[in-house]
Amino acid sequence: MKNGIHPENYRKVVFKDISNDEAFLTQSCANSKETIVWEDGNEYPLIKIEISNTSHPYFTGKMKFVDTAGRIEKFKNKYARKK
Repeated sequence: MKNGIHPENYRKVVFKDISNDEAFLTQSCANSKETIVWEDGNEYPLIKIEISNTSHPYFTGKMKFVDTAGRIEKFKNKYARKK
């Protein structure tokens, strides 16, 4: 690996899956404006994600329809044939 190309500012961060409210604590250097109080009583930066291993069909074995912010309707409107 090349020296000096990797970030040095890793810190503990909470990632929260907004589709099922599951959260996990890990290390990251991603920026966040929000914070959350974790189970240990400490406050950590919060990063919201739309899908994780707790909600992805590959890991859960269940098909789940997730349509956030009407993406399907936006797609259909964008690519609908004009009559």
